[in-house]
Amino acid sequence: MSKKSLSFGVPGLSTAIAVSFLVAGCAAQSGGSAVGWYNGHNGVAPRPDRTYVCHGFGCTYKTPVDFTRRDLNRLRAILSRGRGSPAAERRAIARAVSWQERSVAKPVGSSGDIGGLDMQNAGKRGQMDCIDEATNTTSLLLVAEKNGFLRHHAVSAPVSRGFFLDGRYPHATAAVREIKSGEVYAVDSWRRGNGSPPDIIGMHAWMSRSGGI
Repeated sequence: MSKKSLSFGVPGLSTAIAVSFLVAGCAAQSGGSAVGWYNGHNGVAPRPDRTYVCHGFGCTYKTPVDFTRRDLNRLRAILSRGRGSPAAERRAIARAVSWQERSVAKPVGSSGDIGGLDMQNAGKRGQMDCIDEATNTTSLLLVAEKNGFLRHHAVSAPVSRGFFLDGRYPHATAAVREIKSGEVYAVDSWRRGNGSPPDIIGMHAWMSRSGGI
């Protein structure tokens, strides 16, 4: 997380009440515009052939990366392996996120990005906190959506968990909504280092995890 992330516990707060607030917040956030995320988090929305990769924590640095025709064909090929079902498409999305992280590592300088809570790297080029990761994954997903590469999912606004009242570190993730069922899934690439597959789990399960873990 970024340096400004704080966590306070409130003695006696009911766990059930805290969880109910979080689940309600989850539904509200995931229903918003994915593009609206960029205005509030220092990011730049992608174009169909360009993303602005955030790094340095909190999108301190933004490196433009263009998708060539070859890149778009590769992204389409990766995602086409998930055409058979929503579950298969989520697995394909995980492969696409890993591919993007490896592909942009050289121009961004992120090959050594460390996963998880690594406060000592705040402000360093090529290192990413959860805001950077959520933004970058959302950008990739929007490029895929704009180019018609997703069949079973729509891109949702990133979702946050953890706030002052529940005693958890704030944390954010990219998200997709399964079109048929309406279920929202976290696409969380923050916990592991560069190029590793992201966690893709149901949003309620993601919300129940400890913040920042």
